[in-house]
Amino acid sequence: MIRVASVPESHVYVRHLADPDGGGDVVRLPDPVPADGRKVPGGWWPPLMLDPGWISRHHRDFDVFHIHFGFDAIDPAEMKDIVHELSVRGKPLVYTVHDLRNPHHPDPEPHLEILDVLVPAATELVTLTDGAAAVVDANWARIATVLDHPHVVERPLIERPRPDSDDFVVGVHVKSLRANMDPFPVLDTLVRTVSGLPGARLQIDVHDEIFEPGNYWYAPDAAARLLQYRDADCVEVRVHPYFSDDQLWDYLSSLSISVLPYRFGTHSGWLEACHDLGTAVAAPTCGFYSQQQDCATYGFDEGSFDATSLDRAIRTLYGSETARATWDARATQRRLLARAHHDLYERALSWRALP
Repeated sequence: MIRVASVPESHVYVRHLADPDGGGDVVRLPDPVPADGRKVPGGWWPPLMLDPGWISRHHRDFDVFHIHFGFDAIDPAEMKDIVHELSVRGKPLVYTVHDLRNPHHPDPEPHLEILDVLVPAATELVTLTDGAAAVVDANWARIATVLDHPHVVERPLIERPRPDSDDFVVGVHVKSLRANMDPFPVLDTLVRTVSGLPGARLQIDVHDEIFEPGNYWYAPDAAARLLQYRDADCVEVRVHPYFSDDQLWDYLSSLSISVLPYRFGTHSGWLEACHDLGTAVAAPTCGFYSQQQDCATYGFDEGSFDATSLDRAIRTLYGSETARATWDARATQRRLLARAHHDLYERALSWRALP
């Protein structure tokens, strides 16, 4: 049995690395619960395992330390201390490179500084696409094992029929306008495109916190501009709090196309959820979204926006059937992922055991 301290354990990506039939030779430690009782997700930041003191106190409880997410608030010096403590305790580090560019950071440098610590120090590296693996190789001369992103939505919803509707809905969820979001050139183009498609409408969703003075995400100018899209006949703007998981799955199922308005990024769990639910995706050419799942793409990154390609992507999807995940395929994928991670952990432990 291989005991893994996963950071975090409760994230849906990590949970779905296990064999769906149960069993297996990998056990992941549950996320430690902080003193105030809050639990992951949405409880605290950063995860409590990401601490040299925690590693020192609990090193006998795990065999492998596997970092996925949760280090936004950790500086490079502290990450070096974490890496050092793992080395002192003889514990191999595995790191999954989900993000080459942090979608929450307008400046790429803080995340790159952390990668400059984690990537060279890791005994084994994982990433989700060949493109990301090529960047890891080019930047750090390290080879990352490429393993697919598992399903995000649970089996009953993957198997649930899509809602019976004749509506063709193009959706853009701008959330709380995190750093990599730049919705306005995308929305300006979509208004023109959708208005010319019979029976189509554009639905814009946004979190209400950008309208709240004093809130960290308060953005009055952007909020006012988003509301102006209501002037177009084909557009609906919906302002609401964060969706619960069930609300999010219902929302995605109600869309014909979900358009990702990102200027930078790497991979996407949102894209996987859309695939699970049978919702088409138009993704930007930044990052490696089209390698992750089959989707339409349009030109969008930090230096350029190609309105023509977005118009073409929407029109192509408007006349196409959308491929949807099946539970059989997702379950088979999970069995392969579980075996691949077991083998990867064994390899990491064998390397650590060498003199």
